[in-house]
Parts: sequence; structure tokens; C-alpha cells
Amino acid sequence: MDCCLALAWTLLVGPWTPMGAQNPISWEVQRFDGWYNNLMEHRWGSKGSRLQRLVPASYADGVYQPLGEPYLPNPRDLSNTAMRGPAGQASLRNRTVLGVFFGYHVLSDVVSVERPGCPAEFLNIHIPRGDPVFDPDKRGDVVLPYQRSRWDPETGRSPSNPRDLVSFLQKTPPEYAGYRPFLDPSISPEFVVASEQFFSTMVPPGVYMRNASCYFQGVINQNSSVSRALRVCNSYWSREHPNLQSAEDVDALLLGMASQIAEREDHVVVEDVRDFWPGPLKFSRTDHLASCLQQGRDLGLPSYNKARAALGLSPITRWQDINPALFWNNGTVLEATAALYHQDLSRLELLPGGLLESHGDPGPLVSTIVLDQFLRLRDGDRYWFENTRNGLFSEEEIAEIRNTSLWDVLVAVTNVDPSALQPNVFYWLSGDPCPQPRQLSTEGLPACTPLIVRDYFEGSGFGFGVTIGTLCCFPLVSLLSAWIVARLRMRNFKRLQVQDRQSIMSEKLEGGVEALEWQGHKEPCRPVLVHLQPGQIRVVDGRLTVLRTIQLRPTQQVNLILSNNHGRHTLLLKIPKEYDLVLIFNLEEERQALVENLRGALKESELSFQEWELREQELMRAAVTREQRSHLLETFFRHLFSQVLDINQADAGTLPLDSSQKVREALTCELSRAEFAESLGLKPQDMFVESMFSLADKDGNGYLSFREFLDILVVFMKGSSEEKSRLMFRMYDFDGNGLISKEEFIRMLRSFIEISNNCLTKAQLAEVVESMFRESGFQDKEELTWEDFHFMLRDHDSELRFTQLCVKGVEVPEVIKDLCRRASYISQEKLCPSPRMSTRSSRSDVKTELTPQRLQCPMDTDPPQEIRRRFGKKVTSFQPLLFTEAHREKFQRGRLHQTVQQFKRFVENHRRHVGCVAVFYATAGGLFLERAYYYAFAAHHVGITDTTRVGIILSRGTAASISFMYSYLLLTMCRNLITFLRETFLNRYVPFDAAVDFHRLIASTAIVLTVLHSVGHVVNVYLFSISPLSVLSCLFPGLFHDDGSEFPKKYYWWFFQTVPGLTGVMLLLVLAIMYVFASHHFRRRSFRGFWLTHHLYILLYVLLIIHGSFALIQLPRFHIFFLVPALIYGGDKLVSLSRKKVEISVVKADLLPSGVTHLKFQRPQGFEYKSGQWVRIACLALGTTEYHPFTLTSAPHEDTLSLHIRAVGPWTTRLREIYSPATGDSCARYPKLYLDGPFGEGHQEWHKFEVSVLVGGGIGVTPFASILKDLVFKSSVSCQVFCKKIYFIWVTRTQRQFEWLADIIREVEENDRQDLVSVHIYITQLAEKFDLRTTMLYICERHFQKVLNRSLFTGLRSVTHFGRPPFEPFFNSLQEVHPQVRKIGVFSCGPPGMTKNVEKACQLINRQDRTHFSHHYENF
Repeated sequence: MDCCLALAWTLLVGPWTPMGAQNPISWEVQRFDGWYNNLMEHRWGSKGSRLQRLVPASYADGVYQPLGEPYLPNPRDLSNTAMRGPAGQASLRNRTVLGVFFGYHVLSDVVSVERPGCPAEFLNIHIPRGDPVFDPDKRGDVVLPYQRSRWDPETGRSPSNPRDLVSFLQKTPPEYAGYRPFLDPSISPEFVVASEQFFSTMVPPGVYMRNASCYFQGVINQNSSVSRALRVCNSYWSREHPNLQSAEDVDALLLGMASQIAEREDHVVVEDVRDFWPGPLKFSRTDHLASCLQQGRDLGLPSYNKARAALGLSPITRWQDINPALFWNNGTVLEATAALYHQDLSRLELLPGGLLESHGDPGPLVSTIVLDQFLRLRDGDRYWFENTRNGLFSEEEIAEIRNTSLWDVLVAVTNVDPSALQPNVFYWLSGDPCPQPRQLSTEGLPACTPLIVRDYFEGSGFGFGVTIGTLCCFPLVSLLSAWIVARLRMRNFKRLQVQDRQSIMSEKLEGGVEALEWQGHKEPCRPVLVHLQPGQIRVVDGRLTVLRTIQLRPTQQVNLILSNNHGRHTLLLKIPKEYDLVLIFNLEEERQALVENLRGALKESELSFQEWELREQELMRAAVTREQRSHLLETFFRHLFSQVLDINQADAGTLPLDSSQKVREALTCELSRAEFAESLGLKPQDMFVESMFSLADKDGNGYLSFREFLDILVVFMKGSSEEKSRLMFRMYDFDGNGLISKEEFIRMLRSFIEISNNCLTKAQLAEVVESMFRESGFQDKEELTWEDFHFMLRDHDSELRFTQLCVKGVEVPEVIKDLCRRASYISQEKLCPSPRMSTRSSRSDVKTELTPQRLQCPMDTDPPQEIRRRFGKKVTSFQPLLFTEAHREKFQRGRLHQTVQQFKRFVENHRRHVGCVAVFYATAGGLFLERAYYYAFAAHHVGITDTTRVGIILSRGTAASISFMYSYLLLTMCRNLITFLRETFLNRYVPFDAAVDFHRLIASTAIVLTVLHSVGHVVNVYLFSISPLSVLSCLFPGLFHDDGSEFPKKYYWWFFQTVPGLTGVMLLLVLAIMYVFASHHFRRRSFRGFWLTHHLYILLYVLLIIHGSFALIQLPRFHIFFLVPALIYGGDKLVSLSRKKVEISVVKADLLPSGVTHLKFQRPQGFEYKSGQWVRIACLALGTTEYHPFTLTSAPHEDTLSLHIRAVGPWTTRLREIYSPATGDSCARYPKLYLDGPFGEGHQEWHKFEVSVLVGGGIGVTPFASILKDLVFKSSVSCQVFCKKIYFIWVTRTQRQFEWLADIIREVEENDRQDLVSVHIYITQLAEKFDLRTTMLYICERHFQKVLNRSLFTGLRSVTHFGRPPFEPFFNSLQEVHPQVRKIGVFSCGPPGMTKNVEKACQLINRQDRTHFSHHYENF
């Protein structure tokens, strides 16, 4: 390398004279990177050391911003003006092309600042509009990229410390005898630019190739043409050049360069370098001179005159003095250059000034810069080859090196004939071998390949879109999988039901004909089976569910219409007073077979029928569909009630008048039994429907006409109580003897209670009848006259007066509902005495349960005008049921005040929730903002923000937030820790009972941020896929190296071939599965699926750790958030695992009605719990280790634990099966359980309120069973309990649904000596309708309670209501009963619909400035 440097100096400057050698020192090995060359300043001259400026830096801001337009001219304009000129002018010193390219080799080996800086900064070159090379289309938006060079990070911080660049000295020259240790040999930026550009002026447009015989051979071009020389612009980096396939070809190239004279040493640069230099990044071509000008500005080089002054040269005051020879020969160049600098010579830059002053040799400025650099390299290099003190070479070796030239090297390493080369290969002098044919110009050479702008993303758009689409389909695939799982579960559940139904119906429905039923133009056809049976036609679906039954009566006229086109597949069956049946068959033979059977059935039933054919379109137009029939019936009912209730005709609607036929049909419309039952919301086979229909069908034709329906409706709507009781008497006088026997009375009651699924046994019904007969004084009678029957109903005259026939679609007036409430909410006196009520009462001394005063009911009150108008003059009085009067003044507030009050109550009720959520989201938001701010404003030194600002801010900010969320998500599942902490003072500040809700909230937020994080990375991947390797090597130095291959990695490499990308894709898949199966819908339908998929959390956290540990962009941070929660969760899990290892024997197992399994098992040693807590159990006998949560129904004082488990899914159903009764009494026959718990919940807070309301619906009553027993026990042992009153509301569909709770309530009633508990039972299946059925049930229920002091349905002393509980009036009543209580706790557990209604009622009550209701709920 030292030899190369010496030869380069000879080429540029001339001969040199070595200094004398000094005394030798011990031999030392030279480091390759230049470190420790200088023993005092180890870094001087080393790789990566700072450039040694000869002149102070010149930046626009004095620090690092380069000068540019408009102060300095556009680089491309300057290149076109000052460096453009004709090619083919020979060197004035006869320098050869071999010397030029060898000089380039030496410079690139000695110094290089072309390595881009990190972070990547760009100083792009804007191409002037209409540039013939780079903007031929005159777009005006072409930009040639220029990436700024690497700089010393310790510089560029202030004007006193401007940016300095670093060099890469691959091999420093050996030490010279005149070594000066205090001289810095580092490369100067002025030398970097000046020396390279001087060589650029000598580069020819082509290179000759010749052999030793001086034959200049032709060159094969890429288009197969032949030219006399290699075109330089088409040969850059051409490693597989067709003309350089062997060592002989390389020898020919070297011989040609040795004979070829270089271009003239002036300011002109050929187009191969100026217009077609290999371009950076996406551009295949660039302007080398313009790039060098930008490089000089990037390096902060001073102006031309400042550099001359600093280097001791006299300043130039006139433009023509730069190069007088150029001024005289071609003065326009200087004039045009001066115009670009606005005639201001002080702005002229070092590089163009240095080139313009060159003529044959480097000008004074360039020569001074090169001389300074060579002297510092020689004198500052301790390993200079002439320095004998370093012990590297002897005197003889030094002399041999001096006498070695490039000619010697070429002859030694190649097969070149020595006589074919001149002795000094850097010059070609007269008499040297093989002169060039002529000075080479662009004439006759192939044109340069034009500019090509590469698109890094070309061909990747479709695959990138498919990849993103696939990622977006992860949730859809998970949804599909969950749907399949849910469907399989439902199919398995319904399989038994279908098998049972098929076994029952198979014998009755044999020989059915398959067809499609046409339901109308807007409705889809449905597959059906048509079965012909004696007297009827039955249509069923594929599950053998009866869709329709058509009765065939002898008096009917049946029309059979067949289609005669479109394959003759359609059949229309018209039956009077029914909607038509249209069937479509696959084959005409199938239709013909049904027609033959139908003819036989009609003849057998003695029905007259007509048969004809129509076109299929006309047939369907003539058919009366079910929808048309329903519209007709709707009009029928509207006009029916318009006559009964005196409703305005306009409100009732109008009859269809589009054809006379439809008018007649509407007027003569008659209802079948099925339509009559449907209008009442009942089944056609119900006894009540049969009795009512038989009574109304006066002509006995099996249909109700408009008049027949009107007659019976008038009685119910306008009739007196006597008329209604007489109608009821006639309905149930089955034998028509004018008397109702006890058996008929029982049948009447049974028809009433059909709506409760026969919830009363025959013995109970007999007991009710006997008690009613006995109470009325008819205990000696077996049959009742109408007078006796009406006397029995004497106490319920008001109820009968307002009794209606509830028809589907007709709403009962609200005023009737308000006046006829059948039950108060607090008082056990259910009704106000009516004017006709007997003074006789067996419980006249019963006091109100809680109210301090009795309810006062007005006796003679006129009804409102609305009642009189709608129900006629017979309604003369009514008895409204009033709530307890207010004990303090009520203030009417405006809506704004109510809203503010509701908000205040909400904050008061959920202050802990609001506080914790605020702190949590403030922390997550702070983490997001910290990372977003860092990458937006404080991470410029990283450089990634300049490449992808939005993507990196979004991905890094969300990454910080979700790292925090996914880590602390574990704490919400530390059940044992939560149960412990909720008993500490921390429960005052943290709502531990809301841990599961908080878990869902965090998870929902985290998945949203995860999606945003993925979107950010999608943006990042796209931008990284189109970023050059020079940028990527700065951003990811561990992954990329800028080795000259400028094509970046494709998108799929980022997604699937990097650890973060692959783990990110896997994380999205895992999260999609977990979130979909954890949704409420699928969790209820497949708990096992939820259980199994949620155990993927282990894989989730493993992938999260791997995902963030690769440190592509920043150091791993996930462990900062994850470590502490993981340790806590691990400890909590170990506690649960220690309990799960203990088997627990089941003492007793009972199979209760409604699919409830009662398990009683041993209480483990040391197992302490509180009422309302829950446990998790597993049963290995089921073949699975999954744990399911259930609330304990036993009280803490009991010796055993008990659970009531309803069979609603596969696991609970199989559990019920394995605990079915077996032979023997030993408890060992029961499979053992594994127990985990207990765990706390909000219902434990019941004792912290002076008054508590417990609302249980369905299986949600289980926590209250434990609470009720615990309260009664504590009161019985005189234990101090803060809670003074509990109201328990039990909402159940039927009283048989959870009869086991009735036993617990009965036990509570027996032990409740202090009247602590008030129980209200709501049976929702007995809807609170004002019709005959519920009125009679209500009468029976009140009679039973009055006589036997217990409910007819539950057998309890508790109040039984029909319908759903009206929570708002109930809570309003509590405010009056407990005026001194400022806060009442409401605890609900049950279906979401019920808890939502309770929450809504609490919110409405909390708008008032009165008692505050604090609601705690749990859904199942």
C-alpha cells in the first residue's frame, strides 16, 4: 500500500526525495485498522477517526446544516455549466488511462467517506425541469438522492463544535525516516473531494483493449454490436462482462489502458461520469459531479477564496484570474459560472473553483491540498517503509522497494509480454510501444444505458395484500371455528330430543311425501313432509315438527289447482277459511302420487272438491299466502275492537278495497281454532282454548265468525262481573246441567294453570277447591249453581270487572294496569276492600308487615274519563292501590339537576372503579405518550423516525401500553390474592370484586391496541421494504450490511423470516383464538372450548417475551412490566395447585327438578369462607381436568359444603349423570371432587348496609341461599349484625324450577324470629295479564294465603307475585319504609337482562335527592 501511495504521489505531484533513515527499533506488527500508529494519540489516522480539517467548517447554521439553494446554485445546474464539454481531448501530460484508474484504486483504498451516516440524512439533488437526461418529460419533480456521509457523533452540537466526518483508512503507509509523532496523519475533507474530482476530469468515455502485437480489438456490446472500445458508462460493476471472460481478456484491458491517453486535465468531465455515473438507491444513474458538489457541502467545505487564504495562497478577486488560459480560450464557462453565483466570487465553492483553475496539472489550490495530505501521511506514519527504526525493512529492501514500479508488478502477476508495456505505465511517451489508434471520443461508441428508476415494491403488491388479508382473516377463521364448535355442541344436545320426537312420531307419520312449500314471492321455500291422515292433512318439517294441520270437514268445498307448465311440478290446495297450501315437487310423478292420495282422502271424508289446471304464474298469483291471511286477520281484529271499545274508525285501519273479492273475504272472515289460539297466545290443544272456542262457536262449524267473536268479546270488555262469572260458569259446565261439580271446578282450575306447566298436583287442586268451598260455606255441597259460584267470587268483584280477554297485538290500557295492581311491594295486605267485599275476614287482626300505617283506599271514586269512554257506563267505581305515603317532603327537580344528581350518585357508587380505571389508563396512556414523544422528537439520532414516522410512533407507543396491560392482566386473575386483599383496608380504595370485569376491560383495550400495533408494523414493513440497504444498515446494523447490493428485503422476509415478525403473526393467531372463544356468546355455548383456548395464555406470554427480546428497534422492555405480576401470579397459582391435589368425598348427591344437582361434600380442614363466596371444582371422573366456578349454597357455620349446579351444558349434564342414584348407601360410590377456593365477590358486602336488597334470578339465587341462612343463624345466636333488614326478591319462571330454594326459604321463615328477612317471589311464567286465566289464578292464590297463610304455588308465607318485578316502584317504596336510611345496598345475580333492569331502576331512583341505592351485580 505504501508503494501504491508513493506511485499515486508521483502521478499527481511528481518525484519526491526521501529523508534519511534513523536508528532502528525493535520490530513491531502493524495493525490493519491504523490504531496505535501514534503511540501518544492512538486514534490518529485510524479507521473511523475524525477527518483533519485544513480550513474551518462552513455550515449554514454553523453546526451541521449544509449550505444550499438559493445561496448556492443548484448542483445539477453547476455541473451542466462548469463541467460540460466535448470528449476526446488528450491529456496535456500524456497521462495514461491506466494511471487514472490506478489512482482511483489507491484513493478508494486509502480514504473513503462514502459510507452513509447513521441515522440516514439526505441532501437530495433537485433536477431542473426539462433536464435532457434526468427529466426529459419536463415533470419538474425529479430528485436524485444523496445520503449524507457518516459523521463523528461527538461533533455537530454547537457552532464551536461543528460536524466533522470520519474516514476509513484501510491501510496506512509505512513510516518514513522523518516520522513526526506530533503530526496528525488523518485525511482532510478537502483532499477527499479535490483529489477524486481531479481524477474525474481525466476519465475517458471508453477503454481500448489490445494484445501484445498492438492489435486493438473490437468489443462486443450488449446488443451484439461491435465497437472499438469498452464504453465506460455501460461497464460499471459488470462482473459478467462478455468481453472479460478470461485472464487473457484482463491482460488485453491492461495493455489497452497503458496505451490509451487519458482525457485532458481541465474542468471538463465526460458524460459517462457526469450524466451516467452508477446511481444510488432506486436510481440507476446519477450526476457524479453534482453528487461531489453535494458531498463538499455535506462536509462543510469552505468557499474557494477562504480555502486559498487558509492554505497560504493569495485570494482571487476577479473571475478571469481563476484560470486566465480558460478565460481566453472559453470565457463563457467562467461567465456562466459567475452568473450562477450571482457574480459573487466569495460564494464560489472549493470544488468548482479547484477544477476551473486546473490546466494540464492540478491548480494551485488542489496541488497544495494534495501536497499537505501526502506530507502528513508520510511524516505522521510510524510505519512508513523508509523508516528503518520500525525494523520492517533493511536498507537493501528499502532500495528494492524504491526501484519497484507498477511495470514490475504487472509483469510479475500477469502474462503480459514485458516488451508490450512502456517502462512508466502512467505516461505514454513518444517511442513507447503500441500507440493508440486515435484519441477516443463518444463517436462510434454505443450509447449509455438511460436512467432506470427501480421500484423496490414491484411485484410485491399482490402478495403483500394477500398477507395482510390473511392476518385480517385470523379472527374470521377463529369465529368460524368457534361457530363450528358451538354448532356441534348444539347438535349433540338436540340429538336426543330429535330421537325422542322421532320415536313418538314415526308410527303416526309414515309414508310422507317430500316437497317444497311456497310461502310467497318474498319468502324462501322450505322443505316439508306432507302426511295424509283421516280427517286432516299434516305438514311437518325435517325435524318432524308440525308446521300446520288442515282439518277436513264434510261441509267444506276444496279446490285442487295444478300447474300445466314448467314441468307440471306445482300444486295449489284451496280450503275455505284457511290460507292456501302451495307445494312444489321435483317430478311430476311425485305430484301425481300425492294428488291420487288426496283424491281418495277427500272422497273418504265426503268432501266435495273441484280440480282444474292453470299456468304456474297464475296459480301463484291466485294463492292466498300466510302473510296475506295475517293482514286480513289484522284488519279483522282492528275493526272488531273498534266496535267493542268505541275506537275511532281511522285508528282501526281500513278494509282492503283493491278488489270486491277481498272485501267479501274480510267481511266474511272466520277464525279457525289454531288462529283463535294464536290470537290468545296459547296452544290449540289447551283446555282453556277448547272451552272458550266451543262456547263461542254457536253454529258448531269449527270456525268463529266476526259476530261470534264480537259477542264473547263484548262480555269481557264491557260486561259486568256477574256477566263474566256467568260466562265462565257456562264455559266449564261441561255436561250442560246448569251446575258445576267439584270435578268440573278442578278441571276449570287446571285449564287456568296450563300456562304454568301444570305446576300444581291433583291433590293441591283438590285442597284448593275444598278450602274455597269451605270458606264460602258450601262444604256440604258437591255441585254449585251459578249463584253459588258468583257468591264464591264475591270478594274479587273489582278484579272480575276489569278482567279482559287478552288478544295478541292488543295492548291493555296503562290506566287499567295502574288501577288493578294485584300486589303491593311491602305490605302483606294485598287488596283494598271493595264496596261489595264482605266484612267477614279470618285475618282481620293482621298488621302490615313493615309500613307504619295501613293503606287507605278510597271507596267511592269515579273512574277517569278514559275508562268510562272505553268500557261503557257500567264501570262506576274502582279501588286504586296506593303506595305508602311519603314521610318527608319531595322536591321536584329539573332534568338537568336529575342528570347531575345521577352522575354524582354514579361516581359515589363507583368511585373506587373510577379511580382505579383512571389510574390504570393514565399509566397506560403515559407509557404510550412517553414512547410516542421519544420517537417523534427525541430519537433523531436513531434515524428510524425519518424512515417511518407514523408507523414507528404507533407501534412503539402501543407496544409500551400493551406490555403494561398484558402483564398486569395477570393480577386480575390472582383469585387467592384478591380474596385476601378484599378483607384488608385496600378494599376501601380498590374494587377487588370487579376483578373479572376489569380483566375484560383490560383485555378489550389491549386487543384494540394490539390491532393498532399491528397496523403500525404493517406500515413499517411496507416502508422498510422500499428503503435502500444504506438506510436499513443504519437502522438495523445487526441484520444488514451495506455491501453494495442496494435491494432491500421483501415484505415476506419481515413477516415470516424474522423472529419478531414470525412471533407477531403467531401472537395475532393466538389472540384471535383466545378472544373469540372468550366472548360471551361462545363461552356460554362451549365452556370447554373457552377453557382450553384460554390456556393458550402460557404460549401467549412466551411469544411476547420472544417477540420483544430480539431488540430490532430498542432494547427489550417487556420484562420490566412482566416480572413482578408474573411472580405474583405464579405464587397465587401455586396456592391453588396445593389445594387441587386434595380429593374431597361427596357425602350426598340429590337430583332436583329443573336439572339442578345438589352436591354435599366434606369441608376440608382449615377451609374458611364467608356467605356469598364461590369455589371452583373439577371431577376427574368426567375425563377432564377443567375447573368450573359455582357459588356455595351452604352457610359458614355448617359442617359440610353444598353446591346447587344446574345442568345447562355438557360438563354439568355429565356431572348430573355420574351422580345419579345408585344402589347402596356408601358415599364411596360418588366420584370425588377437587376443590379450589374460596374466592370472594361483591355479594359479601351485604352485611355492610343497614338495609340490603337481594335479587336472584334463575340459578343466580345460589349466593343468596348462603347469605339468608348465614343471617338467620347469626341473629339466632345473638351475633351483632349491622344489617337490620333484608329484602329478598326471587324471580323464577315457575315455582318448580328451583324448588330446593323454597326449602331454604322455608327454613329461613321458621328461624327468622326477629323479622329480618322479607321474601318476595315473582313467577314470570304467570304473566300479569288482565285476562280470565290469571284473574282466577290470582283469586285462588289470595284465597290460599288468606285461609292457610301460605302461597298456593310455593307453600311459603312469602309474598307471591305474577309477572316480572317492577323494581323502580319497589325501590321507591323502600325509601318510604326506611326514611332514615341514607344508603341501601342492592345485590343482584342472574341473567344480564334482569341485572340490567335492576341497574336502570337504581339509576332512576338515584336521580332524586333521597336514599342512595348502591348496586352490585353478577351475571352468569
